[in-house]
Amino acid sequence: MQENATSEFSYTDEDFTRVQKIIGEHAGINLSDAKRSLVYNRLTKRLRMFGMRAFSEYLDYVDEHVEEEFSHFVNAITTNLTFFFREEHHFDFLRDVDFARLMERNKATKRIRIWSAGCSTGEEPYSLAITVKENIPKGWDVKILATDLDFNVVDHGKAGVYDQRRVEGMSKERLNRWFRKGSGENEGKVRVVDELRELITFKQLNLMHDWPIKGPFDIIFCRNVMIYFNKETQSKLTDRYAKLLAEDGHLIIGHSESLFKVSEHFKLIGKTIYQKI
Repeated sequence: MQENATSEFSYTDEDFTRVQKIIGEHAGINLSDAKRSLVYNRLTKRLRMFGMRAFSEYLDYVDEHVEEEFSHFVNAITTNLTFFFREEHHFDFLRDVDFARLMERNKATKRIRIWSAGCSTGEEPYSLAITVKENIPKGWDVKILATDLDFNVVDHGKAGVYDQRRVEGMSKERLNRWFRKGSGENEGKVRVVDELRELITFKQLNLMHDWPIKGPFDIIFCRNVMIYFNKETQSKLTDRYAKLLAEDGHLIIGHSESLFKVSEHFKLIGKTIYQKI
């Protein structure tokens, strides 16, 4: 069945089923039937770019060029909506509670490791880096790993350049300390200072594949990622996080997510803040 008589592209129920299958098998993302129209609207840009007229043609291309096209395919469907200090209570928790705990526990090694899993365009790991720099004394070995499925958003994060509107909610003091205003062709943009960039390693990573990561991590942020996965995949993912977390380490998830009936490795200690049991 075609979408409707006036649709720009041929888009059938079979096409949508194929989208569900591809994104489920390769990324573990569970697309409900309610996302049918969203998929059409999000992928049409890719069809136009290739000069294609039918979704079946584009999906054949995705099947045949997984390495080149899959990240574009996923990025078009999922929403990389993020901003600095999103869900600010998580960063307040680090500042007011967790960093003090970690500095006491790790005082012999002075080592803290944080993972931003699903870092999108980098606002989350840079917010973490700012929180670290403002609250952890010099002399501590703190490193942040930032990963995402999409090569494009990882490259954006590495560059550390953002539209000035992305930082409008920050205090003037924070803006002056951690960002530099662009000029000329970069007018209206800001760049994160190197002091923050040096804390973060950006890497492309598919959470459904092997993780070339050793750990242990003291804190893992995985916010607004598991909403795309079914319960079985969520359970497997949180089990893997638990293995990489230090004893009593924290897993922080998104505002619309929960580990209820998903994992027995964690207990809820705050608003979407979990501690490894």
